Amino acid sequence: MANSSELTPSPHIALLPSSGMGHLTPFLRLAALLAAQGVKITFITPLSKKSFICLHSTIFLHIRKAADPFYYHIEVTRRSCHLLSSLLPSLSPPLSAIITDMSLTATVVPITKALNIPNYIFFTSSAKMLTLFLSFHTLVGSKANTNLHEIDDIEIPTLEPIPKCWIPPPLLQDKNDLLKAYIIRERTLAALNGDKVIHGIPSVFAIGVLPPCGFQKTKTLAWLDDQAIGSVLYVSFGSRTALPREQLRELGDGLVRSGYSFLWVIKVKKVDREDDEQLRDVIGDELMESINQKGLVVKHWLDQENILRHPAIGGFLSHCGWNSVTEAIWHGVRVLAWPQHGDQKINADLVERFGMGIWPKSWGWGGEVIVKGGQIAEKVREVMRNELLKMQARKHRRRD
Repeated sequence: MANSSELTPSPHIALLPSSGMGHLTPFLRLAALLAAQGVKITFITPLSKKSFICLHSTIFLHIRKAADPFYYHIEVTRRSCHLLSSLLPSLSPPLSAIITDMSLTATVVPITKALNIPNYIFFTSSAKMLTLFLSFHTLVGSKANTNLHEIDDIEIPTLEPIPKCWIPPPLLQDKNDLLKAYIIRERTLAALNGDKVIHGIPSVFAIGVLPPCGFQKTKTLAWLDDQAIGSVLYVSFGSRTALPREQLRELGDGLVRSGYSFLWVIKVKKVDREDDEQLRDVIGDELMESINQKGLVVKHWLDQENILRHPAIGGFLSHCGWNSVTEAIWHGVRVLAWPQHGDQKINADLVERFGMGIWPKSWGWGGEVIVKGGQIAEKVREVMRNELLKMQARKHRRRD
């Protein structure tokens, strides 16, 4: 007689991520966890850009290219989601559910509803940012926030007031912006559990810090292997942040003056394929010589998970993207937070609340002010010497 596991087929779940490594990485980790439980996975991604343009050139003609290609790619993907109407029913075995990126919700939900396929929305940031995300369209015109330009704090039900300076600047501007447009469009999500923000959304589940995938564990840099335990500051601002040239040089100066060894990932252009300058051309010969005496600077992609798990890493100067924050928590690495855009000030606040990092709020958003090397050196020393932060970070660490 067949047992129940033989009679019950494995569920089949499709995953639809959005643009950027910050969204793709957690989707890959979630897919790995589901696959480990015997779930059949279909991963849906756009075609390569060249093929995509050839197939959808009429779509591109109606999209104004944004300064940040991230939101541009979200918009292109969104406008191609109608293809799911024929794709999803063709998958075999039939889908049990689909997991959709938050940025594609308003476009994909009507399609999956018509096909009677359960649709789960994956929000790749914190619950606090989700509350803001869901509430934003109600802020303008509310009694608590009559004019966003004239107030200092944003009032959102269930939360303490959020300083206006933590809100991504594009959301506070009157002009059209792709970030602002897609947040307002995704308002169909409506609210968090208990109908305390706005009525009518399904339950929200916290799935915790997603562990790294097994295939992400690659060999680390040989340079790190020669460094003392906990002696190195890792410096990276993620896959989308390119600091101004003047700020890069001040940052390099600050890292050298801090007295600590460092591994610094430099990014000059938001789009990597356009970034063909040599390091010496970016930061200058003199600073390059100083850096070579104390640290290692690279201008190419590194496996951040693998870097943060290395015993030589003692601190992380980070933009506080959500993936970077959760990876720092997972590996027990204290953080010097320097938010650049998006949800990163809210994330930096959580880092401070966890007691595993510091956030110099006067540094502002990336590009707002030029933070001098002396200030950077001072904060690096403060983080690297703070044993309480070290203990708190280690307390949060999860061994893998």
